[in-house]
Amino acid sequence: MSIERNIAALGEELRKIARDLHQIPESGFEEYKTSAYIIEKLKSIGVEVYSGIAQTGVIGLLRGSENKETIAFRADMDALSVEEKTNLPYASKHSGMMHACGHDAHMTILLGLAKYLVEHRKNLKQNIVFLFQPAEEGPGGAEPMIQAGVLEQFHIDKILGLHVFPEVDAGRVAARPGPMMAQAGEFDILIKGRSGHGAIPHMAKDAIVAAATLVSSFQSIVSRSIDPMEGAIVTIGKMWGGERRNIIAGEVHLEGTVRAFREEVFENIKRRMKLIIQGIETAYECSIELVFRDMYPAVTNDEKLFEDFVEAVGKEHVDVIAPQMIAEDFSYFQKEIPGLFFFLGVKNEKLNCIYPLHNCLFQYPEETLMTGLQVYIQYLRHVGVVAPEPDAEIFAG
Repeated sequence: MSIERNIAALGEELRKIARDLHQIPESGFEEYKTSAYIIEKLKSIGVEVYSGIAQTGVIGLLRGSENKETIAFRADMDALSVEEKTNLPYASKHSGMMHACGHDAHMTILLGLAKYLVEHRKNLKQNIVFLFQPAEEGPGGAEPMIQAGVLEQFHIDKILGLHVFPEVDAGRVAARPGPMMAQAGEFDILIKGRSGHGAIPHMAKDAIVAAATLVSSFQSIVSRSIDPMEGAIVTIGKMWGGERRNIIAGEVHLEGTVRAFREEVFENIKRRMKLIIQGIETAYECSIELVFRDMYPAVTNDEKLFEDFVEAVGKEHVDVIAPQMIAEDFSYFQKEIPGLFFFLGVKNEKLNCIYPLHNCLFQYPEETLMTGLQVYIQYLRHVGVVAPEPDAEIFAG
């Protein structure tokens, strides 16, 4: 994707911002240094700032000349409990914390957009909201921001967001209309039998045998209760129980997740889980406690926004990808207003940008900061929010 010279001119500043943010990773709802940095940057360029939203969330507001519509752009702020091993000169200064999911890039691009639009304010027709959200990695900051009233307070009509993605080549973007990322939930199960001597199993109620049946039965939910054309996953990722080899286990604990693209499918999985549990309780004369927590809804892109996005960026630069089983709390905004979420490619083998998200070696090419900014600006021009620059000079391909 080609980058305009006036956007490329912001490159050095964007690199500095990204490196500053990369060094101060913070966990969800504890992004105090991060939010202070964002507030200072927004104020320094003349953007209205509202802070302390959902604890550490920040809103920047830039008013347009016509004031008919408000478009929001969202960036998540939190980092992960990962010990960074990139050996970058600007690596994390916070032990055990790392921006291993690229949220530093997301914030940088949004600050770059604010800078660009302030410099071209005379061409700005509509209101723009720069929404910096805490705690995407968990427990989720989008819903608390919505509950705090940001959509109503700032009269937001639609919202866009992005995520760096190492499975897409740098210089490209990826998205799809409709469901793009999965709805997610997590569950905890406690099976209570009755412990006893391994030599007299008939006097006990074996929780491990019940757990084994439960695990295998849960795997039949997707294969036998869900339309094979639908995407769904039931995963049990952790199981523990028992005391020693010659004692029949009285309790077993299990933890797992559920993912699906449609709410009806998601609810059907939960229904089948409960029925299977009831049957195992009867068959093995045990009790089973299920605690299920609905997490993030499915990321579902508005069809018209997707169409405008492809036209703005150019279909030759957009990969229309299959739905992904990962989840994102950007979806909460999409349940309230039209929204578009896309992946910003960061894969570059020459620069060793090949590691997956959440990896201690994850990094992205800094040039993609300008790509993300270019994409946002092209979208705003295409929908008539920012007047185009007829003499925009191309810097790089």
